[in-house]
Amino acid sequence: MSTLETNAIGKYSGNNVSVDDALNLKSYDTAGRDALTSVAGDSIYNTTTGKVEYYNGSAWVATGASSFAIEYLIIAGGGSGGGSSQTGSGGGGAGGYLNSYASETSGGNSSTATTFTTYKDTNYTVSVGGGGASVSGGDVEGNEGTNSFFDFAVAIGGGSGGARVRDGKGGGSGGGSGAQTIQYGGNGLPLQGKDGGAVTTANTPYPGGGGGGASADGGDGTSGGPGAGGNGLSSSITSSAVTRAGGGGGGNYNGAGASGGTGGGGTGGGNTTTAGTSGTVNTGSGGGGCTNNAASGAGGSGLVILRWATADATIGATRTGLVDGGVQTDGTDSYIVFTGGEGDITFS
Repeated sequence: MSTLETNAIGKYSGNNVSVDDALNLKSYDTAGRDALTSVAGDSIYNTTTGKVEYYNGSAWVATGASSFAIEYLIIAGGGSGGGSSQTGSGGGGAGGYLNSYASETSGGNSSTATTFTTYKDTNYTVSVGGGGASVSGGDVEGNEGTNSFFDFAVAIGGGSGGARVRDGKGGGSGGGSGAQTIQYGGNGLPLQGKDGGAVTTANTPYPGGGGGGASADGGDGTSGGPGAGGNGLSSSITSSAVTRAGGGGGGNYNGAGASGGTGGGGTGGGNTTTAGTSGTVNTGSGGGGCTNNAASGAGGSGLVILRWATADATIGATRTGLVDGGVQTDGTDSYIVFTGGEGDITFS
């Protein structure tokens, strides 16, 4: 016969039993737990996980909230270059750049973003921002990129390039200025990106300013030519170092357009009728400016990368609405790269 050992059991009321001292469940590590012959309702304290667990008839289930840390790189869509009927236009700004991986830099050369505390069996929304669409002809500003996000961590779309007599727009990184008069680049957001370049000359070669990148301001358009796009930032969150989020180069009416920033920024158009080139897809880079009714470069689409300790969690297999390359591993970590769409994800 089994023996119940206790220091004291207090009085009871109805079906309630009062235990005067702490109730201590039998402790097992995970290997010892799995060796048990268990039935539904059995409960233990797991010394491996530090959690109370119960057997549901087919598996052991941990009680209480189960959280773990996720590191991320979130880049919004880049802005497109501006349009112009005669002069050069501004390059598009890169999308906002948020990085919480290791001790790497976030946009604007700011400190590492805060790691995200994630809970199992909870829906989290992921969205990958698109790049701003190309424009052509006339005094037409470019289009801003759209935001990318993972739950409440939001990267803001890149600012559009300015047109003939229009300043660059602000965004994650700011767009470069148009070139008809002395004009200004758009402002980048703190912790996300840098400013677009201004135009400091109001005569030939009518050069546009460069779009801001994640790590550097766009260059100014001067009498010497258009401004180059600001450089992007490098991250090794997928194990290999990749530079992303460069600004688009400014367009130039007389002479060559400016180069885009490192990380995929589009090149500006030049020599009277040359179109700008687009920012590289899934880098959040800005598109190049154009000249004299040619098309500007479109902004590059963004991306969202999540990384976590493999032992901590498994991501759900169904991610409706999202485009990704599946879960990959790097040492003891897992990561997934989302390259398009919007949808919910869960971990278990």
